[in-house]
Amino acid sequence: MQLRDIAHSRAGDKGDISNISVIAYRLEDYALLERELTAERVLAHFAGVVQGEVVRYALPQLGALNFVMQRALGGGVTRSLALDAHGKALSGVMLGMEL
Repeated sequence: MQLRDIAHSRAGDKGDISNISVIAYRLEDYALLERELTAERVLAHFAGVVQGEVVRYALPQLGALNFVMQRALGGGVTRSLALDAHGKALSGVMLGMEL
């Protein structure tokens, strides 16, 4: 199953930092998200894109996890030569993860 089957995402970016929240459609699926979506696994999924650390913040009351990814946008949205490197594009990539 892909992450998008049980969750949706919200994203933002500032400078060279991408911020992606993954929110379970159903609160009962949050435990699966918390178990499967580690910072290490997210960093591995974005290998070659995210050059810095990934920090995960748990928001259990919302059924959500928030990931802050450093050095994720090729120097920043206005400095990068990468096409569509904004946080919104990365959130789509995140939702393609296999659980």
